[in-house]
Amino acid sequence: MLAMQHNNSSVTTPLPFFNDTHAVKKVEAMAYNTTRSQNPTIPHPTSAVLTMTLGILFNVVALIILAKAYNRFRRRSKATFLLFASSLVATDLAGHVILGALVLRRYSAGTGSAANPVSSFQNASANPDWSCLLLGSCMVFFGLCPLFLGCAMAAERCLGVTRPLLHARLVTMVRTKVALALIWLLALCVALLPFFSLGAYTNQHPGTWCFIRVMESTGAKDLAFVTLFSGLALSSLASAFVCNTVSGITLVRARLKKRLCSRRGSGGSQDTEMVVQLVGIMVTSCICWSPLLVFGLISATKSYSGFPAGDRDTYSSLMVIGVRMATCNQILDPWVYILLRRAVLRKIYRITKRKASFKGSTFRSIRWDFGSFQSSEKKNSVSKI
Repeated sequence: MLAMQHNNSSVTTPLPFFNDTHAVKKVEAMAYNTTRSQNPTIPHPTSAVLTMTLGILFNVVALIILAKAYNRFRRRSKATFLLFASSLVATDLAGHVILGALVLRRYSAGTGSAANPVSSFQNASANPDWSCLLLGSCMVFFGLCPLFLGCAMAAERCLGVTRPLLHARLVTMVRTKVALALIWLLALCVALLPFFSLGAYTNQHPGTWCFIRVMESTGAKDLAFVTLFSGLALSSLASAFVCNTVSGITLVRARLKKRLCSRRGSGGSQDTEMVVQLVGIMVTSCICWSPLLVFGLISATKSYSGFPAGDRDTYSSLMVIGVRMATCNQILDPWVYILLRRAVLRKIYRITKRKASFKGSTFRSIRWDFGSFQSSEKKNSVSKI
């Protein structure tokens, strides 16, 4: 009878007890909760649910705003920009839903075994299941798509601001839709490369997400795949920075020289609004995605050459920080379209101008009171003499 008992590090339970399926699940849940309490690195799913809910809500609001603007500017040059922006928000929304569902599934399944979570995590890293492979490919796909779309939007606006006639001749709605399809196809091809033996997706610390193999047994193909992913993403950010800088300088020069726009009278303000939104998207993407791209590339390089003693845990923590910041990008992107609209910017400008004028009038009144006080003092001194 003792030989047929289930041996556990903390609990010894007779085998007949495990004939009850509900009892088995109850014991596994209790053991997993004990492991979670003993291992504080395993996060609680509440934060993932809250992040997913906020991301879906903000993206839906931004998508409604962009859809209304697209219907209003359907036949203007702004329509292509709005189509790109709507596609970006829709991609963020889809990524939030799909990635959130896969992450929550991993939370519900548990990270590792209750008896030996470390060895179970190592086995899962060596042999990832289908949900891990799908999560890793979605991480790459929904990571590259917003960066590619932001770069395409910046290039389209740079051409529209610097060469408006050439933009009107080359950029059409049909070509814009073809460009969108090519961007999604390129991101999909990169995400599917590990299925063709270039790189691999594995479980990442603390086991609640999957990404490119950058920490455990990184080979030459893994390093090449990480370099390709980070290189494409960083190149998109750099190209967007160059295009937005050129657009911004061109608009500032036009304002300073008081040039009339060759299109409609509101075209200058529309270009300014679009460039401001693009700068907001670029800054948000740089802040949110640069840590994961840089940490992933450094971690893969270090793992390929051999981690120094004690550095593995440090780089694992940096990767967790990087993926959390990258998740914030899908939450912050919609606020660029919600807050950096022309109507909102005008209200902010009016409030700022009103406060500045109020401060100026208050300062002038203080100066006037002080001047009148000085003149009255002079008159009193003269009368006394």
